[in-house]
Amino acid sequence: MSTFSRAVAVVAVVAVSTLTLTACGPDEDGAAGGADVPTATPASPSTPPESSTPAKPSAPAKPSASAKPSAPSKPVSPSTDPDFDVFPCSTFDVTFTASLAEPTTSSYLLKVTNKSGKPCRVLGHPVVTFGDLDGQATERGAAPGIEEAIRLAPGQSAYAGLMGGLKDAGSKTVSSIAMTMNTESDLKQVPLKASTPGFNVSDDNSVTAWMDNAEDALSL
Repeated sequence: MSTFSRAVAVVAVVAVSTLTLTACGPDEDGAAGGADVPTATPASPSTPPESSTPAKPSAPAKPSASAKPSAPSKPVSPSTDPDFDVFPCSTFDVTFTASLAEPTTSSYLLKVTNKSGKPCRVLGHPVVTFGDLDGQATERGAAPGIEEAIRLAPGQSAYAGLMGGLKDAGSKTVSSIAMTMNTESDLKQVPLKASTPGFNVSDDNSVTAWMDNAEDALSL
C-alpha cells in the first residue's frame, strides 16, 4: 500500500472513532442530569412511619347507677277502731228466744245472743212476722245508726220488746213468730222461729229497736 493510501486509512479510522465516541458519550442535557439518564441515587423506600403506641382502650363507662327501687309501700294499717271490721249480725250469727212478759197486751221479750266467734252489730229493729199472717210487726221508736248500733261480743245478748196489742174485733191469734235481723243488705237469711201459744195480734202491734238490756226493751 502506498503512503498516501495509509494516510487516508488512518484518517478514516480516526474519524470513525471520533463519531463513535460522540454518539455514545453523554450530550449536554445528559451531563446536566437530563431525564434520559438518571443521575440521582433512587430514593430508598421511605421508612414507614413509626406506628404510635396503640392507645389503651378506654375503660368502659360505668353504667349509670339506676335509681334504687323504692321500698314497697307499707300496707295501710287497719283502723285503730276495734270495731272497724264488725259487720251486722244476721240469723246465722245468733240464737233467738221469745218470752211472754205481759199477757194483757201480748208483750214478749225477744232476745238474741251472739253464738259466732266474732263480734257483730245488731242493727235497727228486728223483722218479726206472725205465724202465717201477712205483714210484719210495726217498728216502734227510733233506732241508732250503724255506727252507734249495739256491738255484741261472742256470748253477749241484745233485747227487743214485741207487743201484739189488745184484743179487738180484728185480732188474730198465732202460735209462733219468726224473726230475721236487719243487715241493711240483701243477705239471704234463715228466719229464726219461737213458740208463742195464744199470741194475740191486732192492728196496733209493734216492736222496739234492739236494746242492750231487757228493762229498756219492755218499757219503751
